[in-house]
Amino acid sequence: MISSLMIIDDNSVDQKLYARIVKKSALVDNLHCFLMATDAIDFFAKPDRPSIDIILLDINMPRMNGFEFLDEAVARFGPGFVKAAVIMLTTSISDQDRKRASKYEVVRDYIQKPLEVQHLQGIDTMLREGAF
Repeated sequence: MISSLMIIDDNSVDQKLYARIVKKSALVDNLHCFLMATDAIDFFAKPDRPSIDIILLDINMPRMNGFEFLDEAVARFGPGFVKAAVIMLTTSISDQDRKRASKYEVVRDYIQKPLEVQHLQGIDTMLREGAF
């Protein structure tokens, strides 16, 4: 089981679809969704916040994109701000984005949208096997 999953994606339709997929999968205990990366930063700044195992992070977002989020989160909270890993969930097929994502220690995978149950199953398996 994925104890706590966070999704940061500015597309509200995608967010609703992903929430249904997460519920259908029965693999996630707690889901935290943010449309703006800045709101997710505020969440991590709270001293009493719950621990987050996995973050599914979009790259292309207004105000603060996925890479800016990673820079800010690591600078403010250290690489342990997420318990296991950040996984980029994006429409970007850019090799440059993929290479840039791989430079972050906390980023462990790069998944093309849309999110599917199989992605969650793979994440669950990796968590149980200690791959993250």
